Amino acid sequence: MSLTPPPRNPARQPSLFSTEAADPSLADLAGLLAGPGDVGRMGGTARLAVVVDAAWRVHVLVAELAARGIPASWEPTGDGRHLVRTAYATTLAPLARAWLRGTAKRPPAGFHLNGRRLRLWVAAAGAADPAGFLLRLGAGDEECWPPVRAALAVVGLPGAFVEPGEGGPAYRIAGRRRLARLVELVGERPAAAPAAGWPGAGG
Repeated sequence: MSLTPPPRNPARQPSLFSTEAADPSLADLAGLLAGPGDVGRMGGTARLAVVVDAAWRVHVLVAELAARGIPASWEPTGDGRHLVRTAYATTLAPLARAWLRGTAKRPPAGFHLNGRRLRLWVAAAGAADPAGFLLRLGAGDEECWPPVRAALAVVGLPGAFVEPGEGGPAYRIAGRRRLARLVELVGERPAAAPAAGWPGAGG
């Protein structure tokens, strides 16, 4: 499926952190790593991978990766989910160097979030729930969670931690003002995404 970004509205000034504030770049892939994504190294190359729970996420992520010059493939995992991953590429090596301590994933010093990074996180692991909107985390990434939470707060999205046994691990963004901020940052819903999978799209 070919997805195109929404047209820009010249009458509206984009937020400094929004999806419209800059063109897509490889640095945006840090948004996947803030969530459940993983990165691995092989020699001077690296590969990004993320397991997602719905086919629409595959379509959106493959298109987002292609927009950054990174081809991606996918395959079923056997439990109803899908593995999306890139090939090993030298262009992804800086991301791996920044995020890996040995084989463990850790946000680098100065890690921050913006609209494009959040958009990728939402595409991979975002979901509406009755109390707000969930940004799901990697189940084994406990040491990543505090700096990721701090980065959310910096962009006006302080999140409440949702325990693994209660639908997490995830951060829940709740409250009208914070949800409006999330909508502003991540931009319009991709054509492939259902309303329940995108901030603000459910009404």
